[in-house]
Amino acid sequence: MSRRRIGRWVLALLLLVAGVAGVAESQRRRGGRGGGVAIEPNVEYDGRFTFVRLRYPEYSAAGWAFDYPAMERNFMTIVQDLTTMRPHVRQSNVHAMDDPALGHYPIAYLSEPGYWAPTASEAAGLRAWLQKGGFLIVDDFLFNQWMQFERAMREVLPDARFIRLTVEHPIFDSFFTIRTLDEMHHPSSRDAAAEYYGVFEDNDPTKRLLVIVNYNNDIGDYMEWSGEGWYPVNLSNDAYKFATNYLIYGLTR
Repeated sequence: MSRRRIGRWVLALLLLVAGVAGVAESQRRRGGRGGGVAIEPNVEYDGRFTFVRLRYPEYSAAGWAFDYPAMERNFMTIVQDLTTMRPHVRQSNVHAMDDPALGHYPIAYLSEPGYWAPTASEAAGLRAWLQKGGFLIVDDFLFNQWMQFERAMREVLPDARFIRLTVEHPIFDSFFTIRTLDEMHHPSSRDAAAEYYGVFEDNDPTKRLLVIVNYNNDIGDYMEWSGEGWYPVNLSNDAYKFATNYLIYGLTR
């Protein structure tokens, strides 16, 4: 049986277990879906894969922390069982964009960029990290929040072009074969059909993909609540597939 076929079966079997454990922890730390955020100490760098979430100033809500930490716990549980990687499963990191320690880690996740307004130092830090090989996953925003995200992203990469991706892009076939991009939507709005955009080195689609943008989507929320039955199983399943593909692509390109 192929690695991908085995992965599909394992993923389906693990979703419920991972989701239940993660939701319990999330509710304990956040008081359900709202409430304050208790940030855990960062993992000391040891070479193992560590899930990194980027933090930005809380001008409005703590959008950068939505789905923390249950989403990363659930996702790393899946990654541990699907791959030969040995990620930190019960621990993860939160870094400011201008934190020098961010340079230890190849992949980072940014949530709710519709509330993101980087300082000059944060923009410069994120720019340097991307140019040195970092791969950024942007998630959880919809509709008119794009305007603020684009404004913020141009503070980081002033000449950035946002190129809409099709299912033929290799990121959608790096571990799971995703055959369509037309089935997902933002969990808070069925009218928000998911779209996927890339920011490439030198704005050249033949060069390295620096940023993958999940617009009108929130794979983090689907993964956080995957064990609660709030969302259709196929959408939670797809969220893990997208996230796994992003991770494998970012580590191998």
